[in-house]
Amino acid sequence: MSSASSADMTKTERTEQGPRPGRLTAAAVVAGVEGLALAAGGLYLLVSTLTDRPDDLTSALMGGITLIALGLIPLVAARGLWLRRSWSRGPAVIMQILALPVAWQLLHDEVLIPAGIALAVLAVTGLVMLLSPATTAALGIRRPGQDTP
Repeated sequence: MSSASSADMTKTERTEQGPRPGRLTAAAVVAGVEGLALAAGGLYLLVSTLTDRPDDLTSALMGGITLIALGLIPLVAARGLWLRRSWSRGPAVIMQILALPVAWQLLHDEVLIPAGIALAVLAVTGLVMLLSPATTAALGIRRPGQDTP
């Protein structure tokens, strides 16, 4: 076995030992909920586009497809977090950061205030869980200058 593959195996083994921390589980759940919400919104937009005949069919269809594609990012990240893959934290953190301005915009529409509050709570919760030391350690991510265990 080459040294590169043995290093990869060691990292995989190290990150999969012991029980999954609750914060890592919570981060995976938050990312999964966001991904499912985006995908569901995209499906709703596609179905309503096909049944309601919008003014601009192409834009409505592309909006639905875009939401579904965007929903795949947090879903893949959630699976990676669940399986303790260190790469998954980056996309999950980015999705949480992107959710904050969306939540802010939703809070400016009287009808969508509850959705804005829910999204803001999810995004902040997700960031806290993803950036916690327990999550970082469970994913095998080391701080700069930290010695290898």
